[in-house]
Amino acid sequence: MRHPIVLAACLAGVTAVAGCGEKDANATVERAFKDVNVVDESNLSDVMLTVADPNEAVNYFARSIKEDPTRIDHQRGLASSLIRAKRVTEGVIAWEKVTKMEGATSEDSVNLADALIRAGNWTKAEKVLDDVPPTHETFKRYRLEALVADSQKEWKKADSFYEIAVGLTTTPASVMNNWGYSKLTRGEYAKAERLFSDAIRQDDTLFTAKNNLVIARSAQRDYTLPVIPMDQTERAQLLHTMALSAIKRGDVEIGKNLLREAIDTHPQHFEAAVRSLRALENG
Repeated sequence: MRHPIVLAACLAGVTAVAGCGEKDANATVERAFKDVNVVDESNLSDVMLTVADPNEAVNYFARSIKEDPTRIDHQRGLASSLIRAKRVTEGVIAWEKVTKMEGATSEDSVNLADALIRAGNWTKAEKVLDDVPPTHETFKRYRLEALVADSQKEWKKADSFYEIAVGLTTTPASVMNNWGYSKLTRGEYAKAERLFSDAIRQDDTLFTAKNNLVIARSAQRDYTLPVIPMDQTERAQLLHTMALSAIKRGDVEIGKNLLREAIDTHPQHFEAAVRSLRALENG
């Protein structure tokens, strides 16, 4: 006996939906597509921030900001893209704007400090980092703190910040390389050598650390290549670095021999080494 009642209710529901009118139906469709567009836009923003050409990303976020200047995520995207595009002066201005917007975070201030360091404004970068709450403990924050301490030759603070930064990342090779370079500038060559070796163990593709390792060894008058992964071109380049370090320290004959070895090792014509050797032999 209840079936007619249920059927009547269903029909009433269908009639009500049908009676909502074309306007309400269109609004429902628009809301559905808006939700889809938000997802697509988010994915596109991620692509722009990671793999897209930096200047293309700048143009994308600049257009997005014109459509809605209140979107802090687009403002962040523009600031990040400007830094990626090496348009540092513009990047600083963009990050300063982000930090003054509603919804700005401590990480935005850290990114501003990073941009300021890239621009060479160490004093302002330090002030910005000082204003970041101590509870904001991130790898990037402490890496920047270490660089600022280095710039002021506050070695104990720098070492402390580097150590904390290393503990806050699963990929510490680059910060170990920076720490090693800090030790190198202080004349602590053996400690620098250990840090460069640690960096290479973490990432054996980091040529900068390999080059720095050779410099640290040469500073101790150790003119043998370390046992590390290297291809033939890298080997020639490291021999060249070692040769120049030897010559700089007055070990000219050793330097000449290393230059000859670098020239013989390189799979192609090694113009820089050839010029150096010719200058020495003619001088």
